[in-house]
Amino acid sequence: MAETKKILRALAGEVQAVPPIWMMRQAGRYLPEYRATRAQAGDFLSLCYNPDLAAEVTLQPIRRYGFDAAILFADILLVPQALGADLWFVTGEGPRLSTITQQSDFDALKPVEDIHETLSPVYETVRILSRELPSETTLIGFAGAPWTVATYMIAGRGTPDQGPAHALREGNTALFEALLDRITAATIEYLSAQIEAGAEVVKIFDSWAGSLKGDAFQKYAVEPCRVITQAIKARHPGIPVIGFPREAGEGYVGFAKATGVDCVALDNSVSPDWAAEHVQVDGCVQGNLASSHMVTGGQALVDDTRRIVEAFSNGPHIFNLGHGITPDADPENVQLMIDTVRSR
Repeated sequence: MAETKKILRALAGEVQAVPPIWMMRQAGRYLPEYRATRAQAGDFLSLCYNPDLAAEVTLQPIRRYGFDAAILFADILLVPQALGADLWFVTGEGPRLSTITQQSDFDALKPVEDIHETLSPVYETVRILSRELPSETTLIGFAGAPWTVATYMIAGRGTPDQGPAHALREGNTALFEALLDRITAATIEYLSAQIEAGAEVVKIFDSWAGSLKGDAFQKYAVEPCRVITQAIKARHPGIPVIGFPREAGEGYVGFAKATGVDCVALDNSVSPDWAAEHVQVDGCVQGNLASSHMVTGGQALVDDTRRIVEAFSNGPHIFNLGHGITPDADPENVQLMIDTVRSR
């Protein structure tokens, strides 16, 4: 089926008249059916670890919209939890974790080989999806990039500037790098297990890559992505990898060559014309409509969608948002976006 799946064709470098489309966080709170299933699960983590319900919410946007790909419903912080961190979610505020700020915290983490016990329900979700997805729909697995995951593990929560992680990086580089190495090794095992369960593509989300500057970006965003990508491709030849160093700016240039990823996902802080000239020259790009259009809709959504499709029309392109869809989005605007892309 691989040759008939539009996402896989784009990732292999094929230029298509109508780009394939999926959407970050396409299974989420903007959909009433998602909210109903989450209520059935009880809480967010229970939903992540219930294979039947996690598969159900992954399938919901496929049934509603016919996206070209489904992305596994999970969370990037399941890996820290599998490594032994305490993880919980505060309603209206987001995730909370026990922190890694000193050597004794790091020493208490579990070895990488022990993560699969915690994560086995996620692999079962992938197996269910591999059976139940339409034959033309690509199944994407994912993980958080080591730097982004580390920022949460060090601070114990999301932060505006990733300040605690930068402080540890500068103040105790050995501990910071040991943590990054542990996350990197765990991510390789986690993604590999997703592929063995049926994922056809994997994506590495580096949501906070943009706060790394200069050499730090190369060392802690580019290099871990390269190590993970190289390991995945060695174990699973032919499996494409998408990298997303969000808000990398000029760091997007050459990212594919430096890391070996098959596609670079772009946020909407860069223009599609610039990205076509400087990033798409190295292969497939994904993006990059502002997620705010899913709230506001209207002619501006149509115009920006057409502009992005046109800008990337001379190279391989997967249409997507520049970041995840927000809970206040209107499902009708999602349909308008899809119709605009596919009416090209």
